[in-house]
Amino acid sequence: MELHDRSISQDIRELGALLGTILEEQTSREAFETVESCRRAAIDYRTGDLDTRDPLITELEGLSTHNQRTVARAFTTYFELINLAEERERIRTIRTGSHERTLDDGLENAAAELGEADDETVQQILDDILIEPTFTAHPTEARRKTVKSKLRDISTSLETLDERLLTETEEQQVWRDIDAEVTSLWQTPQVRNRQPEPEDEARNVQWYLENTLFDVVGEIYDELDDAIDSELSSDVDIPKLFEFRSWAGSDRDGNPYVTPEVTANILERQREVVLERYQEQLKRLSGVLSQDGSRIDAGSAFQASLEADRERLPGVTRTAEERYPGEPYRQKLKLMRERLRRVGDVRPGGYEDADALLEDLAVIATSLQTNGGETVVEAHVDPIRRRVDTFGFSLASLDLRDHQQKHTDAIAEALVREGIDYHGLSEDERVKFLTDAVLQDEPVLDLGETDGLTDDSARVLELFDSLADWQAEYGVDAIDTYAISMTDEPSHVLEVLFLADQAGVVSLPEHAGIDIVPLLETEYALSGARRIMGTLFENEAYALALEARGRTQEIMLGYSDSNKENGFLAANWSLYKNQRRLGEICDDHDVTMRLFHGRGGSISRGGGPMNEALLALPNNTITGQVKFTEQGEAIAEKYGNPRIAERNIEQMLNAQLRARKQAIDRPAEEIPAEWIDAMETMADAARQEYRNLLESDGFVQYFEQATPITVIEDLNLGSRPASRSGERTVEDLRAIPWVFSWTQSRCILPGWYALATGIEAYLESEEPRSSDESSGDEPRDNGGSMETLQEMYDEWPFFRTTLDNAALSLSRTELEIAEQYAGMADATLRKRFFPRVTGEYERATELITEIGRRDRLHTRDWLGENLEQRNPYVDPLNMLQVHLLDRNHRTDIEERTLRLTVKGIAAGMKNTG
Repeated sequence: MELHDRSISQDIRELGALLGTILEEQTSREAFETVESCRRAAIDYRTGDLDTRDPLITELEGLSTHNQRTVARAFTTYFELINLAEERERIRTIRTGSHERTLDDGLENAAAELGEADDETVQQILDDILIEPTFTAHPTEARRKTVKSKLRDISTSLETLDERLLTETEEQQVWRDIDAEVTSLWQTPQVRNRQPEPEDEARNVQWYLENTLFDVVGEIYDELDDAIDSELSSDVDIPKLFEFRSWAGSDRDGNPYVTPEVTANILERQREVVLERYQEQLKRLSGVLSQDGSRIDAGSAFQASLEADRERLPGVTRTAEERYPGEPYRQKLKLMRERLRRVGDVRPGGYEDADALLEDLAVIATSLQTNGGETVVEAHVDPIRRRVDTFGFSLASLDLRDHQQKHTDAIAEALVREGIDYHGLSEDERVKFLTDAVLQDEPVLDLGETDGLTDDSARVLELFDSLADWQAEYGVDAIDTYAISMTDEPSHVLEVLFLADQAGVVSLPEHAGIDIVPLLETEYALSGARRIMGTLFENEAYALALEARGRTQEIMLGYSDSNKENGFLAANWSLYKNQRRLGEICDDHDVTMRLFHGRGGSISRGGGPMNEALLALPNNTITGQVKFTEQGEAIAEKYGNPRIAERNIEQMLNAQLRARKQAIDRPAEEIPAEWIDAMETMADAARQEYRNLLESDGFVQYFEQATPITVIEDLNLGSRPASRSGERTVEDLRAIPWVFSWTQSRCILPGWYALATGIEAYLESEEPRSSDESSGDEPRDNGGSMETLQEMYDEWPFFRTTLDNAALSLSRTELEIAEQYAGMADATLRKRFFPRVTGEYERATELITEIGRRDRLHTRDWLGENLEQRNPYVDPLNMLQVHLLDRNHRTDIEERTLRLTVKGIAAGMKNTG
């Protein structure tokens, strides 16, 4: 059976030809030939037919500013289209693998592994699982929403060509539609004219939740149900396994535009969106449940539920009875749709919460089952119940976030009026004051009194004052988490508890309306995890709040800033061992830990295959609950297409089910002391080399001159500023533009720098010291060995995943291109830094291939083919970008072209930051 009518080579060839035709039609034959000439020169160099890139560079530099812009637009549009072709190929692979049952990391594999356990253990594993993808508004999405919409329409047409049997006329009509969309795409500005606002970012996130995830979640549950049924002899209950969350419009850290009004608008819109979807679902269900009431016994519970709705909505009841005489299910569904319409309305009768809607759906399901309608329930009612269970009345629960210093300053300013010098208190004194204030009945502050406060502090108090109103209006679950950036001390967490208490969101011991989540991202915070969390767990006020939240503590780890501070290898090791430490601390205090992984899209910001990352976590941290950020272009990549979204979620669930079983089977992970010693030695040396590079005299200037950071800071990628204070230091720069800049220059330094230095330090060490986690074994008296590293790679998922991720970044690095960027820097700086970077790259490449015992960096066949196909088309954009960056004075059109090259390279690399 042939599932598809096309291939990726055909898609690329025909889309490329169509773009060429449109390019000539919309510009000129000369412009078309110019683009073709650049393309051929780039390919000829890559294939060895040219010895130098000089012909390409000369041609680009000799073009008029108008033709330079045409070239930039042509290659950018090409990549937008080719990315669609590659997406289509991914779908072909998924569908074919599903049909032939050859997909790895599927739910059948996970169910087979669960089948090795007894039914009670399987039920425990399922009950423990909760996966929470959290969508952020971090500014890494380079494409405009308008452009993404056009590309999605083209993608739909490609699907039609590939998966449907068409007549010749129908096929021509589809290609006409594609032609029209590509023409419109060519004529559409690629670069935003204005900075997006937080509500724009929230609408972008909502699109994926509403149009993709809302529909695929039910299918995942069905697949898991079938897979488990085939492996287990007895029934197990599949509980809620997923919950989606969002920071878009609620993350205030460094973003002054996220106001309480913005957050309120997003809460309202998300509720409207999800309630509309439920109404659509119930309308569709009404078309199915047309049973004749005289031929079935709907049951007393159903009848009682229907009568209760009739009493609530007498006016609508008459309409329902007239429209659906003798059809009890349809009458009930009509009243349920009206109750959904009245949620948040001044009129009575609306649902109080999602649980009330679930109760009604359960009543219908039970009634149908007693009348032989089991398959109707499975096919039509259960998917709606899964959606309501997953999305509630909020679509995605919002997480609030702000920087710890904002809370400290706001409290200090407000307490001045009470005669308290909070800034002057020591840490211990702050902890005692905050604890006593939370435990006493009388409030200390009036959050509505903001006169005389700075704007930042007034906004903090206003937010907490609004939080109680939001929870009353939309339900606690709609906005029940508060993350604290740069948490370094226990008082930083207690400050949020204090403010929530003053707002009435917390009323101990009975009620705590928020989870307070410390974000540990600095080395000081990570190494002080026991000091911070131990103090909190033993604090009287915080212990009561924790009890009210079910003794589950969410802790967030910052991958991006940890990497930027410590370098790739040291950051990964620090995060790994501190996760283990956090697991031990929580176990010591009988607290269930939920780790929140603040991962970015790129390798250097914690990205990489999510299923591999979940399986590589320390066993003692795998409680079943896990939360992680989804950012920027990774959201579109993972969730833009329903089939790819379903596959991503399936892989996450596969990994989490297997990881949880592994953690139950082996709670205490045995890691040889020799391996831990090796990692300590490598991480220490790598961190020292990385910090030495960043702190070297002139490095910041080199970074500024050898990457397009100044252009990236001015791009309208997101609503949040690129740096925290506007200063030009690596520390002040946000992790996203830091990585984005290196990626553009094809020197993805944050994803591998100092790795070689670290490995070499271990291999050259004479007597590696034993760490505090080495189980007391005696340190070795000989140096490190390659055999040990190879053993670590083969048997330790953490080490293997770390090296494989570094290999991906090294594979995407192009030092010949990076050298062109380095050429823009002052000669002294170039000679000081570029050879140092090059040497580290070359040694890392050799070491990784030797450790992995392979002849190439990466282990993925598709990556080599992908890079080979893409690189020649990215090269002209890089060369043009270097030329424009190197100009002292640029015209307006040159500035627009330069910004367009950034978009094009991001599309070509399929990555920004």
